[in-house]
Amino acid sequence: MSSVVIAVIFVLVGLLNAFPAVGLLGAKQLRSLYGLDFSEPNLLTLMQHRAVMLGLIGIFLIVAAFRRELQPAGFVLGFASMLSFVVFARLQEGPSPWISKVATADIAGSALLLVALVLYWLRA
Repeated sequence: MSSVVIAVIFVLVGLLNAFPAVGLLGAKQLRSLYGLDFSEPNLLTLMQHRAVMLGLIGIFLIVAAFRRELQPAGFVLGFASMLSFVVFARLQEGPSPWISKVATADIAGSALLLVALVLYWLRA
């Protein structure tokens, strides 16, 4: 039973991480995610690259849901991705409501991943 719960959590956290990949489509989609103007071409390039990286992490987490040998790396990638964003957001003076919303989602995703990690350890 714990294997199923762990897999479901990996899929959910993978989808959470992959969701920003819609930013690949352009500035309009990035604005809907972050509430910021991405008309400056260099910033748009950086954010689209971020969208690719988050999409890859999300895909990896979803694959790890079904490949137990990938789950340790999935825990590292998931926590590193989400908690680093939370730390950077908290270091800012007055992050925007959009950034705070993303940080809150990453805290929730990290909490889910922590549940999966505990189940993983108990199963081992």
